[in-house]
Amino acid sequence: MSNTPPPEVFATEPAEAFVEEGHGGAPVHSEPELFGLAPFQWVSIAMLLLLLIAFLGAKVHRIIGRGLDDRIAAIRSQLDEAKALRHEAETLRDEYKRRIAAAEKDAETTLANARTEADKIRAQAETDSAAMIERRKRMAEDTIAAAEREAVQDVRNRAAMAATAASRKLIAEKHDAQADKVLADQMIASL
Repeated sequence: MSNTPPPEVFATEPAEAFVEEGHGGAPVHSEPELFGLAPFQWVSIAMLLLLLIAFLGAKVHRIIGRGLDDRIAAIRSQLDEAKALRHEAETLRDEYKRRIAAAEKDAETTLANARTEADKIRAQAETDSAAMIERRKRMAEDTIAAAEREAVQDVRNRAAMAATAASRKLIAEKHDAQADKVLADQMIASL
């Protein structure tokens, strides 16, 4: 053991006990009182209050417990509802993601089809334009050829008319009525 001195205890003055002189000359120790009640009475009152609190507190505890249970059930139902709403929202989100992806795919397909169709239409238009140009060229050539034929025919007709007129004039100058009669008789005989 170590040689440490014991702790110093401060001395206090001893409490004075109130002592009354009893009937037989012996001193009587007087108990402390509060509001005229002795300590054992205060203990009895405290125990009574404790029992009342325990008895009434059990009912309060049940009421509080029931209220807490109801609150817990309400919170659980709200959590379940929130979970269901979250699941529904996730389902809707996934569905809309699928719809958006499908719409984008449809848009890409539609765009590709439109480009293909536009290429076909352009190629067809080029083909049709070339065919129409060729037809118009042929029509112009045919019109020019017809005009040439008409002009040649007109020139021939004019030449024939001029030749006829010239031959008439020549015949009229060189033939007389007698020569015409002989010529007409020869023609009739040959028939």
